[in-house]
This record gives sequence, structure tokens and C-alpha cells, in this order.
Amino acid sequence: MEIRYAKPSDLEMIAEYDDDVSEEVLKDAIAMKRIILLFIDGEYEGWLRFNLFWDNIPFMNLLYLSEDQRGKGYGTKMVEFWEREMAEQGFGFVLTSTQSDEEAQFFYRKLGYTDRGALVLPDEPLEIIFYKNVSENNE
Repeated sequence: MEIRYAKPSDLEMIAEYDDDVSEEVLKDAIAMKRIILLFIDGEYEGWLRFNLFWDNIPFMNLLYLSEDQRGKGYGTKMVEFWEREMAEQGFGFVLTSTQSDEEAQFFYRKLGYTDRGALVLPDEPLEIIFYKNVSENNE
């Protein structure tokens, strides 16, 4: 298993699977080191994409694993990698979200994320906002 930041040479591979955003957005995210990739036995099996909410809070936008790699602990390892990276960069906490009708909410709670609010968009299920302290002192 290898977890690493995406490189410019990974753009085409990522764009083939991540169609939620444009290639230009992906290119910028790669340049800013905001996409983390998972490889298992040399095969591309997942990615984590994040941004900065309010320009100063790491917010995980997307965590995706191929169907056959789910439930094996790889998602946890990717999130832990991201959390360590954010803590090392001086961030005290991180955020993410998931829709209330998705199983991911249970995954994040299991990893120590706590519900901190919600967002209601037209014609969408409730979006739950999750928070986790990643600072060294874990206050």
C-alpha cells in the first residue's frame, strides 16, 4: 500500500474517475497538494480531495475507494494520513461533511469526528458537518 500526494503526471488518471470537478480544478488541486492517492499493489484504488474552508480550515471534499477495497481499513489510513499532514502544517482541526442518507457518517464518527452542524440545500438531504481536533494537545 502506498499513500501519497498526487503529481502532475497523475492528472489524466484522476480525471478519469473524479468527474465531480473539472480537469482545471484537479490540476490546481494537484499543484496545491490537495489530492492524496491510494495505491494497492501498484494499482490506483482511491483518492482524497480537500480544500480550505474559509481559506484557513482543511475540509475534506471527497474520499473515494474502489468498491473492492472498501471495508479493509484503507479509507481510515487515508484519512489518518491527511489528518497528520494537516496537523504538521499547523492546523488545529479539520472538517468534512456527508449527507444524512449516506453511510459515511458512521465511518467519520468511528474515526472520532463529531457532528457540528448541518446545511440544508434545495432538493438535497441534510448535509452533516463533522469536526475533528488534530492538534498535538488535542484540546
